[in-house]
Amino acid sequence: MHGYGPMPQQPTPSRPSPAALTTVRVILVAVTVLSCGLLGWVPMLRLAIVTRRARDWFLLVAVIALTVGLFAFIAATPDDPEEMSDAAALLMVLWIGGLLAGVITYYLYAEIRHYSALGAPAPYGAPSHPVPPLPYQQHLAPHQQHQPPNPYTAPATPPTPTPRRLDQVRAELDELSDYLRNENKDSRDGEGR
Repeated sequence: MHGYGPMPQQPTPSRPSPAALTTVRVILVAVTVLSCGLLGWVPMLRLAIVTRRARDWFLLVAVIALTVGLFAFIAATPDDPEEMSDAAALLMVLWIGGLLAGVITYYLYAEIRHYSALGAPAPYGAPSHPVPPLPYQQHLAPHQQHQPPNPYTAPATPPTPTPRRLDQVRAELDELSDYLRNENKDSRDGEGR
């Protein structure tokens, strides 16, 4: 006999807490900067593992190739700074600077974009799957799905009253104004007698 119980939930990629993501990003950027770009493959490896996109794996291989080339270039240059030509020194500085800037910029851009596409993390204690509406809620708003608020968007503006409601309020104000005029007129007539 087949039951109509709940189906097992498919695992969905979860988003780490913002504090954990920030800590990991700071550590990986610091490792890249402190190694003068020679460990720039580390954040690219993390990015490729997290996103699982072919482009990120290709860029990881490219960064590794650039790093190996930089090692070879440094090994081929003379140890004495006086013997190194200005062009070689400039090339090495540009190579290191370009590797640093490229890796850090792309890593931060791609990881932030990846995790923002996953959505905001669920608050503590909230269910990880959408809760179906109760039967009395289904006929009231069948087209509306409950979505958690996005903290990166502007708050929703309150709905504006419909023109029919405005006409009704205007008519009531006119009626109140006429009533107050009549009361004011009656009180003046009573004093004048």
